[in-house]
Amino acid sequence: MEPADVYDPWSPSFVADPYPAYAHLRAAGRAHWHGPTRQWLVPHYEDVSALLRDRRLGRTYTHRFTHEEFGREAPPAAYEPFHTLNDHGLLDLEAGDHTRIRRLVSKAFTPRTVERLAPTVRSLAAGLVGELVAAGGGDLQAVVAEPLPVAVIAEMLGVPADDEERGRLRPWSAAICGMFELNPSEETARLAVRASIEFSDYLRELIARRRKEPGDDLISALVGVGELTEQEMISTCVLLLNAGHEATVNTTVNGMWTLLRHSVRPDVGAGPEKLSTAVEELLRYDTPLQMFERWVLDDIEVGGVRIPRGSEVALLFGSANRDPARFGPTADTLDLTRADNPHITFGAGIHYCLGAPLARLELEAVFGELLRQAPGLRLVEEPVRRPGYVIRGFERLLVEV
Repeated sequence: MEPADVYDPWSPSFVADPYPAYAHLRAAGRAHWHGPTRQWLVPHYEDVSALLRDRRLGRTYTHRFTHEEFGREAPPAAYEPFHTLNDHGLLDLEAGDHTRIRRLVSKAFTPRTVERLAPTVRSLAAGLVGELVAAGGGDLQAVVAEPLPVAVIAEMLGVPADDEERGRLRPWSAAICGMFELNPSEETARLAVRASIEFSDYLRELIARRRKEPGDDLISALVGVGELTEQEMISTCVLLLNAGHEATVNTTVNGMWTLLRHSVRPDVGAGPEKLSTAVEELLRYDTPLQMFERWVLDDIEVGGVRIPRGSEVALLFGSANRDPARFGPTADTLDLTRADNPHITFGAGIHYCLGAPLARLELEAVFGELLRQAPGLRLVEEPVRRPGYVIRGFERLLVEV
């Protein structure tokens, strides 16, 4: 069997457990052509880490080439609302625009912003877990994991509690993130376009409100910076919701499933450092973002394999985080006390996740509350994976207390 044949991102069995295939890819070489996705697969930690920092690759190519020059087709005109929203966000910007916007957003999204949210995050986590415990159990994903980051980002952005659109943040995020999967369908694109229009319209109206009546929130701070266009502010807010929400939800559910499956618990009574170390290991062991794509802007070479300009590489985060060359012979072992843990779940280089401190705050709060309030938590049924591979999670996680 050819190395790339073991990689099948549309197979439920592969999505359920891609790690044996990753081991096969790592053993077979450093770069593998995969015909069905037309991507070069890069499975090793050292290579993934280096390519994330390599400016010969980019999240986009349009800052240097037209679609025709790069050998690619322009996206369908019907997808324009999604691409306008996505292409003005930090995740898909390169060169000068990325540097400018990240610098300006960083002025508003400061450590102080995260610190100010800490009491709110902890209170929300305690309340949501309390509801699960009071009910004797339920769907941990729907009751705890999904509401927490949505409520936090709504608080951070300044979405009023009485706005009916608060309840639409999660569906909007899910619809837009569907476009990040491999070869999204026409229906996925249609839903993403509609969500892009509706979410953008709502944020445009909220920004107008904050121009007239500034508050102590991120949108007011972005307005106050004064150097961002309205579209850049809208795209930034959507990215903060999508990136922060999806990672936190799936790490919470994947992580709790991992703890239950291994019948282990971090010792929350041993102090916050122990819990923090355990959370980092859960982020490494079963990363919520399994693969990240980059365009090759200038020819590169990986392990003696030439990858020409115009190619797309699939940086396999899930494989890199299990690479024995970096994490030793226990790379496939869950070790909640792992001290040397430079996982790349939050990326690296100029696109390192701006919201990583907030994600860590949320995860430590929710795992801490689950372990304190529900020490006897157990599974009701074996959970079923959602079909998505890039953003990998479950349909639900039914538990009882």
